[in-house]
Amino acid sequence: MVKTNKKKICIVVSSLSKGGAERSTAILSQMLAALEHDIHIITILDGVDYDHAGTVYNLGEIKKQNDTFFGRLNRFRLFKAYVSKHDFDLIIDNRARIIAYREVLLSKVIYRGVPVIYVIHNYNTKKAFTKYKWLNKWLFKNQYMTVVSEAARKKFKKKFDLKDIRTIYNGFNFHNIKTSANETISVEIPEHFIVFFGRIDDKHKNLKLLLDAYAQSRLKKHDVKLLILGNGPDMDSIQAYANQLELSESTIFMGYINNPYPYVKKAKFATLTSRFEGFPMVIPESLSLGVPVVSVDCNSGPNEVIKTGYNGVLVENYNVIKLADAFNKMIEDDTFYNTCASNASLSVQKFSQDKVKQSWDELINEICQ
Repeated sequence: MVKTNKKKICIVVSSLSKGGAERSTAILSQMLAALEHDIHIITILDGVDYDHAGTVYNLGEIKKQNDTFFGRLNRFRLFKAYVSKHDFDLIIDNRARIIAYREVLLSKVIYRGVPVIYVIHNYNTKKAFTKYKWLNKWLFKNQYMTVVSEAARKKFKKKFDLKDIRTIYNGFNFHNIKTSANETISVEIPEHFIVFFGRIDDKHKNLKLLLDAYAQSRLKKHDVKLLILGNGPDMDSIQAYANQLELSESTIFMGYINNPYPYVKKAKFATLTSRFEGFPMVIPESLSLGVPVVSVDCNSGPNEVIKTGYNGVLVENYNVIKLADAFNKMIEDDTFYNTCASNASLSVQKFSQDKVKQSWDELINEICQ
């Protein structure tokens, strides 16, 4: 009989729509399918927008029909039945684990008897774990855990005394990104601009810092616009703040764009001003298109990718003046800018799907040997 390493793997995720963790999960399903594993994806919320591999069991559709207490109990029952029916070799849990009772039910009841890899997508403890330190230690201390940045790995290993936590970066299909970037833009855009693309959520993305720095920079003098792609809960307040800073003519809010890459490709540079991240996917995506990045040095991820003067500029977080200076440097110093642009694509090859897929293959073989 021919020996096979093919495993039946269940990936659990909030949804497959509109989020970095969700997008990286979709890519993970494709990487594992390319390794010839049998992939199933359970989504807790409705929404399947990203290209993925495998069979999707959408609990979100059932949630929409009945989200009462008894509806939740029924979804737990259906979740458990699906896991039991398919006899998975491995579960990879990509959700945020913040609700205590739910994590106890999942880890001690639904996942019981199946090896689990818990993936952490956020540096912010409140967005990754329950508020009970003792519970997090009890649930996860001896579990397999991966995290998408080295800074987050060090933090959570120490905080919860985790025994097996390792960094596996998000994987990127750079070929698909470059192909998508060649699509035609059907609306009028400025000739020269910088770009932010992501969720319009000021508590996370700190877009007011971006607007303050842009206002204090000399980019308007050089007729370089600020293009903001995305939607979110703070759209109205951020637009109002741009008007308050008298940026209405130089800041363009495009809303949510299903394919942002053609815009990113034409940008002078991309920028990120977040208060915190897990691993910001917009940085490798931009760099892969030859577009340098100006980013704040938030926790976590940017300083594991961006090297000032090599592929962009890394700036002290919350420092408006230094961020504005970095914007000026990229526009006014051609030699500096050209160096960053020429190195951009090569600087992110370690995040390619082939590289990251190998790391997942080694971990799965270690657990399921």
